[in-house]
Amino acid sequence: MFRHPVRTTMTGLAAFAVAALPTGAAVAAAPDTSSARPSADCAKGWGSLPEATNTLRRATVENVRTGRHACFDRLVVDLAGPATAYRVQYVPVVYQEGSGDPIPARGGATLRIDVEAPAYDDAGRPTYPLKNLREVSAVTGYDTFRQVAWGGSFEGRTTLALGVRARLPFQTHLLTGPGNAHRLVVDVAHRW
Repeated sequence: MFRHPVRTTMTGLAAFAVAALPTGAAVAAAPDTSSARPSADCAKGWGSLPEATNTLRRATVENVRTGRHACFDRLVVDLAGPATAYRVQYVPVVYQEGSGDPIPARGGATLRIDVEAPAYDDAGRPTYPLKNLREVSAVTGYDTFRQVAWGGSFEGRTTLALGVRARLPFQTHLLTGPGNAHRLVVDVAHRW
């Protein structure tokens, strides 16, 4: 399926902030002092090269959400069913699944997120009904994220375009639960 060599990341960080905050949720602010800055090693070991897994399993996309954290912004793709293959990489432009039309994304860089899971069931009914294709999740006020746009769900693959402030380090990992559900997590650091 994926023909390019990539760095594969499967990190279980269940003990570390497993869920993204719901859209619009408040984030506790650090005290207002000049020394109140995120740790310099917050994104230690993260990079900007493609990350992927190749294990195909039967799952569907149920939700896409975002959250803000002290030193990174987080995007979560909720999957109904077992974890499945994905690929996350910086690209010059993301193209719409099916049509091939370019998807403009705000920001200085764009991450393409491909999940080998459809956003529809076997009867073709949506498992993740969208309200706005260009603003999948509201990210106004985020430090790194500028836009989450829908790239489509076609032939069993769902694509997102994540516009970010600049080409910053990121990490991906899969989280299990609750039950048989899984989550693809993409964290993008606020700085190098």
